[in-house]
Amino acid sequence: MPNSNFVTKPLENLLDSGSISCQSPSNIALVKYWGKRDVQIPENTSISFTLNTCKTTTNLNFKRKIKSSETFDFEIYLDNKREHSFEPKIAKFFERIEDYIPFLKAYTFKIETSNSFPHSSGIASSASGMSALAFCLIEMEKQMTSPASSNSNDYYSKKASFLSRLGSGSASRSLEGPMMIWGKHESIENSSDDYAIKHSQIHTIFKDYQDTILLVDKGEKQVSSTVGHGLMHGHPFAKERFVQAQENMVKMLEILKAGDLSNFINLVESDALTLHAMMMTSNPYFILMKPNTLEIINSIWAFRKRTNLNLCFTLDAGANVHLLYPKAETSQTLEFIKNELVAYCKNGEYLCDNVGFGATLI
Repeated sequence: MPNSNFVTKPLENLLDSGSISCQSPSNIALVKYWGKRDVQIPENTSISFTLNTCKTTTNLNFKRKIKSSETFDFEIYLDNKREHSFEPKIAKFFERIEDYIPFLKAYTFKIETSNSFPHSSGIASSASGMSALAFCLIEMEKQMTSPASSNSNDYYSKKASFLSRLGSGSASRSLEGPMMIWGKHESIENSSDDYAIKHSQIHTIFKDYQDTILLVDKGEKQVSSTVGHGLMHGHPFAKERFVQAQENMVKMLEILKAGDLSNFINLVESDALTLHAMMMTSNPYFILMKPNTLEIINSIWAFRKRTNLNLCFTLDAGANVHLLYPKAETSQTLEFIKNELVAYCKNGEYLCDNVGFGATLI
C-alpha cells in the first residue's frame, strides 16, 4: 500500500525540458541500524552526523517524451562515463517511487553524477547518491506544482527523505543536518520509519565535530550491506541488538545534549563494535574489518590513554575507520594521523570531513 501522505496526483503543468543540479552529502551513523523489514523499514532507530565534503553532485537532465510510454527511460553517467551497472538499482528505485512521482514515465532522463570521494572507499555513496537524485526529483515536482498548493517546505523535506529511503535506507538521513534521526522510537517525538527528522538539541561542541575517514581498504565489500541486513532475519542475537539500539538512542540523546564526551566515546565505539559482532555471528558469518582496521583501533586507544584527548572511532559496514573528534583537538589529531595512522591506510590515503547541513541546489 502506498503511503497516502506523499502520493501525488498526476500533474497538469509538465515541463518540456530542463535540468536540475544539486549536491547531497554522505552521513555517518553513531547508533547504527542493522536489519530491516518490508520495503526499507529499519528494525531499530539510528542517529547520524551529516557530513560536509564527502558528497555527491547530481545533474538531472529531463526531456518530455513526444509519445507516452509504459517504461522508465534513463541513462546514468558516473564521472562522464555511462555506468550500466547502476541502472538496475535506479530502475527498482523508480518502480518504488512511481506512486509518489507520477511523471517519471513522461520523461527521458540523463542522470550525471560524481562523488567528491573515491568510489568503493567505504563512504556511503548510496546515501549521498540516492538522496541527491531524490532531491532533484522533488525540486522538479515543486517547479510543476501550482503556487496555490498547500504543500509546505516541511512537507517537501519529509518527502525527499521518504523517497531517499526507498532507494537506500541511510540516504534518508543525508538531506539535512547536523544530526538526523531515522526510525520510530517511542521516546522520540515525531520520529518515523518513513523518513528522517532533524535533531537539534545538541551541545555546541558537536555542531562542528570533525570526521577523518581512514581508508584501509578501497575494494568492493565481500558481503553487501543489503545481504548483511537480510542475515539479521533469524539471527540468534537480533532481538537483543534491536532492544540495545533503542536503549542506546535514549542514552545518546542525553549525551549529545549534555556535551558528555567521555560517554559519547564509549557509546559510539561500543555500538560500532556491536554492528560488526552481528556480522561475525550471522549465518553465514563474515568479517569486514581488516588487520589494519584493528591496528588503527588499538592505536587510537593507546593514543587516547596517553594524551587524554577525546578522539574515538566508528565503523560502517566495511573496513575503513571514521575518526571522530572535537574541532578544538584538530591539530593534535592530524599530527597523530600523520605520525601513526597513515601507515595503516591504503596508499596512505585519508579524507578530512566535518559536520554539515545537508543537500543544496547548485
